[in-house]
Amino acid sequence: MKSLLNYVRWTNSFFLIGTFVTTVTAVPLYIWRHGLDAFQISLFLFFLISTGLSITLGYHRLFSHLTFKASWPVKLFTLLFGAAAFEGSALAWSADHRRHHKFVDHEEDPYDISRGLFHAHIGWLLFRTGPDTPLTWVRDLQKDRLAWWQHQYYIPIAIGMAFALPTAIGWLWGGPVAALGAFLIAGVARVVVVHHMTFCINSLCHWIGARPYSSDCTARDSVLMAICTFGEGYHNFHHEFQNDYRNGVKPWQFDPTKWTIWALSKIGLVCGLRTVPEEKILKAQIAEHERRLQARLNQHPVTDSLNAMLENAKTRLNAALERWESLLAQYREAVESRGEVSRREIREIKRELRDAAEHLRSSIRHWVETHRTLPVVSA
Repeated sequence: MKSLLNYVRWTNSFFLIGTFVTTVTAVPLYIWRHGLDAFQISLFLFFLISTGLSITLGYHRLFSHLTFKASWPVKLFTLLFGAAAFEGSALAWSADHRRHHKFVDHEEDPYDISRGLFHAHIGWLLFRTGPDTPLTWVRDLQKDRLAWWQHQYYIPIAIGMAFALPTAIGWLWGGPVAALGAFLIAGVARVVVVHHMTFCINSLCHWIGARPYSSDCTARDSVLMAICTFGEGYHNFHHEFQNDYRNGVKPWQFDPTKWTIWALSKIGLVCGLRTVPEEKILKAQIAEHERRLQARLNQHPVTDSLNAMLENAKTRLNAALERWESLLAQYREAVESRGEVSRREIREIKRELRDAAEHLRSSIRHWVETHRTLPVVSA
């Protein structure tokens, strides 16, 4: 009996189960009795977006990975509304997340997917399967006054922002009935939705999707998960390049967190956006594709003529990649030369870079098409 009491995280369990049960019972009852108006929908969406982005932009990309620097208003906003997500303080959240990246898919990973989808999604919060993550993982963040203040007063801040604030707004808008609705919909139901959006990053983002950058861990890229998690679904990229402020690195990929950080940088509220050089990203994709192909070829050898075709395609690709990298480095150096290189020379290098990029794309297409001619298609 004593071991069971120690095994269950009772506070977490009561809160997670209680808010879920309230959401599926009291919320529908309120809507049936009083309806759902534009005010309740708008308040729910405001708190959903504010708390969701405070986790993805603030807790995750700002505090956990230091992918950009933020002014105090941005920090304060994400710390206040991050607390309203009821996922712990920024320090505790970041400590768990850094430990996850360090030991991903291994026993020391707090939400290790190899223990099952339920464990990674919510089980690790309901049951104590190992020691809690100490704050030694975030010694640097403990020096941040705002982050330390939020950690010390996390519970009252969380209750005030998650439940008291929407209830007060509802009361001011329409009295006790509107206040009750705001508490249930923008408060309780919104907490449940944000919880499971975030939990999906730990579970389904390691379960469904592709691994275009690395198959060294279970993290996967999924546009569906990106839509459900404010852009965090491009998880394979994130695990391979965790210091990049973008998760959806391609311009067309759905990543509202990335777009918000970029927009804030344009108005001077954040700066120092960290990105991985595009040639490093491309090399990772090529290396992963080649690794998968080689694994298949090792199991099913091909003829010498087909091997020669593959080697020729690889040689062409490597030459095109080397030319593009060289010109890209020249272009960056010329742009940063502060007038030492003329605009005409910069335009000429840029034109050559465009041509090299097109040749590289052509070489990649040729390389991929060559693979498709093989009797064993790469995974």
